[in-house]
Amino acid sequence: MMIKQLSLLLALISAPAVSAIELTPDTWDAETSGKTVFVKFYAPWCGHCKALKPDWDKLMEEFASSTTQLIADVDCTADGNDALCTANGVQGFPTLKWGDPEDLQEYQGPRSFDALKEFAQENLKPLCSVKNIDLCDEDKKALIETYMGMSVEDLENAVEEKMVLIDDAEKNFDEEVEKLQQKYESLEKERGEAVAAVKASGLGLMTSVLKSKSAADETKDEL
Repeated sequence: MMIKQLSLLLALISAPAVSAIELTPDTWDAETSGKTVFVKFYAPWCGHCKALKPDWDKLMEEFASSTTQLIADVDCTADGNDALCTANGVQGFPTLKWGDPEDLQEYQGPRSFDALKEFAQENLKPLCSVKNIDLCDEDKKALIETYMGMSVEDLENAVEEKMVLIDDAEKNFDEEVEKLQQKYESLEKERGEAVAAVKASGLGLMTSVLKSKSAADETKDEL
């Protein structure tokens, strides 16, 4: 018994610790600065989040020593983190996002460890950004220089205008989906009424008579 306990203790001591990075609004800028990131936004009670955790922890460990790539977590239920999750457009759990910390894109691929690792290796490369302007093409460099020359107030107004366009697009989407839902419900009602009318017009009796006559014909053929 003592040997088994000692072996277990040694195994626990020698096991590599997972370098999990839990991002918060207070640590986001410092941890993500100058890096291309891959972030899991999650809730501890979420079943899919629990299923993903072992592979995601392994992925974080795999890239823990990188100075240009960051794999991290954000617990959207933790105090203060709801604003961070909302700002990044998180609407369900787990949501995986990657890229420039200031312009994250949603990851839509498979979620096995091998698939996540392959994606990270191929895509978590230094990207064009304000902090990595040397990686930008001439058009984006010109845009960044233009924005840098604007006042804070003008930039805030420009950002607000863009956000209004996004809000309008979201509103239009919701309205059109609602119309589709109403149309679906109307068509479903029409279908049900049409089917019910056909059945009420004698289909049941017609089917019963057909089966009876078919059975009688088969009996005659046998004779």
